[in-house]
This record gives sequence, structure tokens and C-alpha cells, in this order.
Amino acid sequence: MTELNVTYDENGLVPAIVQDERTGDVLMLAYMNEEALQKTLETKETWFYSRSRQELWNKGATSGNKQTVRSIALDCDGDTLLVTVTPHGPACHTGSDNCFFQPVIEYDSVRTVIYEVADEVKERKENPKEGSYTTYLFTEGIDKILKKVGEESTEVVIGAKNNDFEEVTNEVADLVYHTLVLLAQLDIDVDDIKQVLRDRRPSKEVLRDE
Repeated sequence: MTELNVTYDENGLVPAIVQDERTGDVLMLAYMNEEALQKTLETKETWFYSRSRQELWNKGATSGNKQTVRSIALDCDGDTLLVTVTPHGPACHTGSDNCFFQPVIEYDSVRTVIYEVADEVKERKENPKEGSYTTYLFTEGIDKILKKVGEESTEVVIGAKNNDFEEVTNEVADLVYHTLVLLAQLDIDVDDIKQVLRDRRPSKEVLRDE
């Protein structure tokens, strides 16, 4: 295990930013003391120090909304932790997925759109809706879904051969959507695909110059 050279403040605390490993969303900001960090490392669950109650607390011990730790990183100054987790329920005591739900400035980010579409597709599979195209595909079954994936793949090829930027971007979007339907039909998660891609990447050691 890598030793963490943490710089604690005058109260013996260090801020810990908690991030969803799957989506990249920042879930919450809390504080750890040395004991909380040690418990987090040992249990692979998040432990924090409550400044108001003056005691340690294990996230989700009461609510059940635990957080499984995937990684911990220290910032360049050594005085802030970034903890990536798999959340098992809302991070905020209000019931919100994260604590940052009061926008000051916002824009329509595309960062998590693949997950959003995948979740909507799964929702349609589990709860069919009359008039929904996605529901129609699931009703028709695997052969129809595969036919659409094949059709959209061909459209991507045609658009690329025509060097048509707009056609390619639109057809790739159609292909991604129908592929997400196919994955849902087969109960394959987007993260399963990401893991395969991760496993196929050469290590940093291979890429590093000699």
C-alpha cells in the first residue's frame, strides 16, 4: 500500500472530496482525521470525522448508503484527498445523489450522457411505455434490435465515405443508442465494456519513454 504523506490542518483534519467512480460526479465534501483515514484504508469504506459531533462516523452506517472505496489520491500540496467510490445510495442526507444540487452557474454538460441514455433504456425495458420507440424495440426482440444495429453501422460507413461530418455524427449517435438497447437486451452494462477497453490498453510502463 502506498504511504500517504498527508498534511493535516491545525485541527488534525484534511478535507476529503468524494467522487463517484462511475460517473465522475462529485458527491460530497467531508473531513478525515488520521484515524478516519486509517479506517477508510482498512475497511475500504468511507469514514469521516464530524466537526459538529466531534466523533468518527462511517458513511451509511445508519442509512445503509455506504460508499465502497475504489481509490484515494492526494493533491499536489498534500492537504486534500480525492476519494473515488462506488456509492450504494444517495450521498446527501437530504436524499439527493450528491450534495451539490444548488446550481450557481450551470451548463448542459455531455459528460455523463451515455450513462443517462443507458439508464433511460434500462428503464424502458423494465417499465414499458406505450408509444415509446425503445419499448417497441424490446417488444420486437433481439432480431429487430440486431437489424437496427446493422443498419446504423452501414449508415456510418456511407457517411464516412461521403466525408459528411453531420451525417457521420448523427449516424454514430444512432448507432450508439441502438447498441445501448442491444446491451440492455443482453443485460450487459456500459461499465462491462469500459472494463474490457481498460484491460486492452497498454500499461503506462509500455508507453513511457526509455
